[in-house]
This record gives sequence, C-alpha cells and structure tokens, in this order.
Amino acid sequence: MAEEEAVDQKRYFEESCKPKCVKPLLEYQACVKRIQDDESGHKHCTGQYFDYWHCVDKCVGPKLFARLK
Repeated sequence: MAEEEAVDQKRYFEESCKPKCVKPLLEYQACVKRIQDDESGHKHCTGQYFDYWHCVDKCVGPKLFARLK
C-alpha cells in the first residue's frame, strides 16, 4: 500500500481567505511602492505586512480548527 501524502489544509484555507483581505493587501502594496526608492533602509512596511496576514489568519483560524477536531 502506498502512503498518502499529507495535505496542508492551512494553505488551502489561506488561499480561500485572501480575497477577503483585499484592503490590508492594497495598503501593504501601496506602502511597498511608496518606500521603493528609500536608500537609507529606515523605512519599512512591516506593520502593513502583519496587518494583512493577521486578516488572513483571523479568517483561517475557525475553519482550520473546526477541521482538526
């Protein structure tokens, strides 16, 4: 018998949740564009990046944990 490869459900749920987080994604992309020419290295978009992934994780959490029970 061949062993089945485990499928990471989190990635599937992340892809289904990304369309619900368009506003934070657009804010992150706008920030990246804004600081593109910064040569000092002091400007960053870490806050916007984490805001986007927080939105995705908040959407994924209930779906993923319901599947794990």
